[in-house]
Amino acid sequence: MLENILETVEFLKNKGFANPEAGIVLGTGLGGLVTKIENTVEIKYKDIPNFPLSTVAGHAGKLICGELGGRKVVAMQGRFHYYEGYGAEQVTFPIRVMKHLGIKVLFLSNAAGGVNSSFGIGDIMFITDHINLLPNPLIGPNDERIGPRFPDMSKAYDKNLISKAESIADGMGIPYRKGVYLSTTGPTFETPSEYRYFRVIGADAVGMSTTPEVITARHMNLPVFAVSIITDLGVDGKIEYTTHESVQKAAEHSEDQMTRIIASLLADI
Repeated sequence: MLENILETVEFLKNKGFANPEAGIVLGTGLGGLVTKIENTVEIKYKDIPNFPLSTVAGHAGKLICGELGGRKVVAMQGRFHYYEGYGAEQVTFPIRVMKHLGIKVLFLSNAAGGVNSSFGIGDIMFITDHINLLPNPLIGPNDERIGPRFPDMSKAYDKNLISKAESIADGMGIPYRKGVYLSTTGPTFETPSEYRYFRVIGADAVGMSTTPEVITARHMNLPVFAVSIITDLGVDGKIEYTTHESVQKAAEHSEDQMTRIIASLLADI
């Protein structure tokens, strides 16, 4: 795998993707953050060696390099999911590429269903921990040149970055939640009984991504900050018919606030 990573890194460096300080992954309906990135160089996933293709509406399928919050960043406008038929190595390959491009911190965003009864649609949730119900991306042979066989996950989400994000949001008057994110394979949205089960085992929000990327980042000792936009509710009495289009629309509603927080957080690292 390392050989493929280095091949892709060399290709991107030759295209102008040099020395980014932070990596950003933008989830469903949240790709608009890239409009705030300045002095950009961009390339479609289909033109990048060893990259899979993003097949989901709301995921543009482009890698972008530029400046945000006074920092040089590399951003994925659209991610990859298990439900698209990709294996663990393909889903998380871009995270490894960004690490070897030089990023020192990883920012992740997603659209999620809220299972905490105090949450509302449009809420921003800083992820403090997760429950991973997807296949672990580290299953299989381990390359010690990339990371250890048994990485620790007790600090999966960087507490210092969460604290800074709280201060930034407070200063901007942007309300936020904190909570545990649970990931499933999808692509079906959850049944009412599944929502109840996820709440019982400790989740505040549920989605179909993010945790494999976090596990991969921590395998490489890369600090992570992640945020969910609550786009639908899996709470008794509040469950409504959900579509991918409704999730996209709800995510876009809070995108600007999320962008302001991430841009300020970048400037503060």
